[in-house]
Parts: sequence; structure tokens; C-alpha cells
Amino acid sequence: MTEPVTKLNLWKKHLGRVPAEVWENADLEWLVLADNDLEEIAPEIRRLKKLRMLDLGHNRIRQIPETLGELEGLSDFLYLHDNQLDGLPASMARLKRLRYLNIGENRFLELPEAVCAMSGLAELRASDNGLTELPEAIGALHGLRELHLRNNRLTHLPDSMGELTELRQLDLRENPLRALPEVLANLPKLDKLDLRWVSTLEPPSWMRRLEERGCLVYW
Repeated sequence: MTEPVTKLNLWKKHLGRVPAEVWENADLEWLVLADNDLEEIAPEIRRLKKLRMLDLGHNRIRQIPETLGELEGLSDFLYLHDNQLDGLPASMARLKRLRYLNIGENRFLELPEAVCAMSGLAELRASDNGLTELPEAIGALHGLRELHLRNNRLTHLPDSMGELTELRQLDLRENPLRALPEVLANLPKLDKLDLRWVSTLEPPSWMRRLEERGCLVYW
């Protein structure tokens, strides 16, 4: 009897499009389709109900199918970085178990609402986009430990950041920040705040409180 295929690595195979037979592997838990010049993902991805890790990075994908939101078992990693995305389907809010999401190097001008509903996230990477602000709803990500926002267009952060009580690392490098909310000083587990290459911000007086309790602040 043939053993079920649970891992499939098709990294950099110059596919152009995903072979239809990939979606027939219902036992897949781990799928890498990175760096394949893909422009789209078929709705048939909904068949991969056991998937825990999906890598779609380094492609030319413009749109994620609604059916990706049906993969509620997706729990480990979802890589969507280095594509041409400017939005995510609302259905992805159903990915409550997902712990790591990378949407960096895309065309997002705002953080998709669906992301703020992914309550299981421990690490969110949204660097190298065009984000001008974060929604208040980001405060709902109570388990978030790392938030990476390098090289966006952020000028301020919402006060709801104070609700991210598990946050350890906050990367704000290369943003035109003009103010930071004082609630950051009260984040009990924050141990790294990276503000390098931010030339528009005067250090707020409360920053010393962070440093005195051991948080590394990089300017």
C-alpha cells in the first residue's frame, strides 16, 4: 500500500502554474510552491484540508482565492511575501490557528481586516509595503510576540497597541514616524524596539522607562 504524501517541496521548479494533481494530495500537511513565477492559485486549494504549512512566497500572485480561508487547519506558517498582493479575502479571518504570517514585500496600503482576526498569530511580518496606518483592530492579536513593520509609511501607531501584552519585538525601522503612543511603555514583555533609520521622530520622554526595565531600544 502506498504511503500518503504529507510533504511536497516544489521550490523553484519554474512551474508557471501549479499542476492540477497537486490539489489531489489530500494528505498534504506541508506544501512549498515558492519561487515558481506563479500568477494565481486555483480555488481547488480548498481540498488540502490537512495543510499546516503553505509557502507561496517569491511569486507574482495578485490575488488569493477565497477558498484559502477554508483551510482552518493551517496552523504553522503561511508565507505570502514577495508577491503583488494588495488585499486578502475576508474568508482568511477563519485561520484562527495560524501562528506565523508573512505578507511582506507586497503592495498593501492597509493591513487587511482578516489579519486582525487571526487570533492565534504569534508572529506577523508586513515589512516593505505601503502601510500608512494600522487599524485599531490590531489590538485583538493578544498572543502576538513579534510584529515586523520595516519600510512602510507609518506616521503613528494606534493606542490599541497597548493591548498586545505578549509582544516581545516591535520593528519600526524606516518609517516616517512622527509620534509613538505612550502605551508602548507599558507593554510588560517588550524587550526589543527597533527605530533605526527613523529620522522624523524625537525620542519621547517615556522611552527611558522602557530602557530602565531592560528593553533594548535601537535608534
